[in-house]
Amino acid sequence: MIKTISFAIAHFTVAFSVTFALTGSVVIGGLVALVEPTVNTVVYHFHEKLWDRIRARRARTQDDPQEMTGMPVGG
Repeated sequence: MIKTISFAIAHFTVAFSVTFALTGSVVIGGLVALVEPTVNTVVYHFHEKLWDRIRARRARTQDDPQEMTGMPVGG
């Protein structure tokens, strides 16, 4: 949990720093530092779901070569 908290702090700090450097606004930097990690977390969830599907499909094709080509294998 400590590692997760330290990463969140780093993420917020980077988001704030980059936005502040680009805009000069503490308010916009603060908003981006809150919104961007939240949106990123949601996107990451769906990214992982997509990769779970890809992994499952790869596992099925390794178990059943016919699924890969759609044609019968062997004689």
